[in-house]
Amino acid sequence: MIARTLIFTGDGKGKTTAALGMAVRAAGHGQRVLIVQFLKSNSETGELRGFGCLPKVEIVQMGCGFVPREDHPEFAAHRDAARQALEFAAKALKSAEYDLVVLDEVCGAISRKLIDEAPVLELLAWPERTACIVLTGRGAGPGLIAFADTVTEMRCVSHGFQQGLKAQEGVEF
Repeated sequence: MIARTLIFTGDGKGKTTAALGMAVRAAGHGQRVLIVQFLKSNSETGELRGFGCLPKVEIVQMGCGFVPREDHPEFAAHRDAARQALEFAAKALKSAEYDLVVLDEVCGAISRKLIDEAPVLELLAWPERTACIVLTGRGAGPGLIAFADTVTEMRCVSHGFQQGLKAQEGVEF
């Protein structure tokens, strides 16, 4: 397997959904998949329930939920959680146990200044890497974009939230 790097970024809906679709596809081919969620903390999401039925897919939430402003007292906890998620992902990648690793919302963690882009690029460039890596989240930086083999930008044309629709089970979570 070629150790490719893919990014799903932009302000539109569907970044995580596209990555999760790749996880299902990989599992269907008997590949081992790890999904590390950098910002999410809701244990009642459909993806956690759904992937619980697929033995080749492991999904780990390491975030603290919605990220506050940098001057908020809880920001440091979010930063620590993102750093721990990156360390966890690095250890998993270096174990060579997985064929596909999804770093869900890692681009958002970088753009919100929870972690720096440099250690993520260092991990992606690790010469012994065998797994494909998918990065998701708003605000993918130029360094990540230049490194990736495939970059898709989701663009919001219209969103139900703008019309007053609340997040819906099975659609947004």
